[in-house]
Amino acid sequence: MTGLPEERDSSVFTGQMTVSRADFQTIMRRLGPWLPDVPDAPPVALAVSGGGDSIALAWLAASWRRRLIAFVVDHGLRPEFADEAASALKTLSELGIPAELLKVRDLPYGPALARRARDARYEVLIDACRRAGAVDLLVAHQADDQAETVAMRQRRGSGAGLSGMAWVSERADIRIVRPLLGYSRETLRNTLRQAGLGWCDDPSNENERAERVRVRKQLEPVEKQALLRRAEKAAEERISQERAIIHELMQTQCLMSWGWAALGETLPSVDVLAALIRCIGGSDYLPPLAAIEQLREKKLPGTLGGVRLLWGKAGGDRRDQWLLIREVAAMQPPVPAGEDQCWDRRFVLRYSGKSMPAGLTMGAAGAGLSRKDRAGLPAALTATLPALWKDEQRLCVPHLGIGDQKLLADMAFDFSPPSPVTATFRWMNTYLT
Repeated sequence: MTGLPEERDSSVFTGQMTVSRADFQTIMRRLGPWLPDVPDAPPVALAVSGGGDSIALAWLAASWRRRLIAFVVDHGLRPEFADEAASALKTLSELGIPAELLKVRDLPYGPALARRARDARYEVLIDACRRAGAVDLLVAHQADDQAETVAMRQRRGSGAGLSGMAWVSERADIRIVRPLLGYSRETLRNTLRQAGLGWCDDPSNENERAERVRVRKQLEPVEKQALLRRAEKAAEERISQERAIIHELMQTQCLMSWGWAALGETLPSVDVLAALIRCIGGSDYLPPLAAIEQLREKKLPGTLGGVRLLWGKAGGDRRDQWLLIREVAAMQPPVPAGEDQCWDRRFVLRYSGKSMPAGLTMGAAGAGLSRKDRAGLPAALTATLPALWKDEQRLCVPHLGIGDQKLLADMAFDFSPPSPVTATFRWMNTYLT
């Protein structure tokens, strides 16, 4: 089946549709699996702005399950948002959805404001999800957003980006779910009108200085429909590629562990190598495929995308093979340690004790680990593992189980890069097969 709702009209953009709660529940079943909807289970989170799309999402979700929590994000850029947020919180309360107002701090005006605001919004949303124990975040992107995204990426020649936004993707350790991609903006507003609910319109959505707004005003319904079909086709190609990557990883028995990978005696394909480098390097984007091809052809150690390719021994059999590890020079310097804090865009610190000791930092383990402590791994690799430090003294390296035993009992690092080796297949195959 395709990504669009089966109940759709011949065109998603006719403006004559509404979304029933039954339609929504059908979509959510396909986008699972979901945690049980019981009182002691973690909630599913909603990102709500107060606009028509997110209020429609909240109304639909309220009939889907009880264990929900909504987050309303204030970027601090528009004074009038205080009233909009109050209206959104009131509506959420009437729908029986617990809600929390989140604030983005220190987001100045300037270049790339939309991108910086989006990144800051996801940062506070993900932090809030972690605090609430939520592993799923529903966002209200819809078909018009999808068509506009593809149109903008098409103009830039973005290649794989022409698949648009995925129905399900991952960001850090949170699953991002977009259940409304098959419905137009007007369809969602029709749904709210039928339900007797109001919404707030953000005036910045009319500001033609923004590329998205200009594209939105230029696109006709027939163009949007064609762009949506193009997104479907590109998404199918992307998922097929991800399946091929997973199949190759399984066939070649590549080992991905703790932020590094053992590749065997033969380098994998360009696509697999690119996906691994993006993941290990903590990057949002794939490295240039031409550079990957050159690296494969040379069959020599090298660096690319913040990742180092080297030949060495690793694993129980201690055989020589190709290894991918983080490039030391590209790693983030030490940062203050805190529960659920991320270091190097890849490792999230988990703490189970009563109170975290003061003055700790987290950073690379660095050099100086003895051979017996390295568990058969090369020194170049163990130097890139996350460690806890205090006053320039390395206290423990959790992945190797060495150091202060009290800290080792209470703390651990989760490997949570912004881009898994395959960003969507783990969940998308539930929906697209």
